[in-house]
Amino acid sequence: TKLGRLVKDGKINSIEEIYVHSLPVKEFQIIDQFFQPGTLKDEVMKIHPVQRCTSAGQTNRFVCYVMVGDSNGHIGLGSKCS
Repeated sequence: TKLGRLVKDGKINSIEEIYVHSLPVKEFQIIDQFFQPGTLKDEVMKIHPVQRCTSAGQTNRFVCYVMVGDSNGHIGLGSKCS
């Protein structure tokens, strides 16, 4: 991604610069660049089922929300449907 190239080239030097411009982080390597291993903590906030009606019946899926932070003011929220 464009953000990944900017971090790799050294044009973005801190996670705060990403937050200021509200850029979405889609690669885990970007986070690994700014945080040392073991400093991030994660917690599953909610898992709930979602049903969709189709002509063949109902399709069941689950939506999961996870919060990640370093206990120093940096937090992130992720969601995924499977």
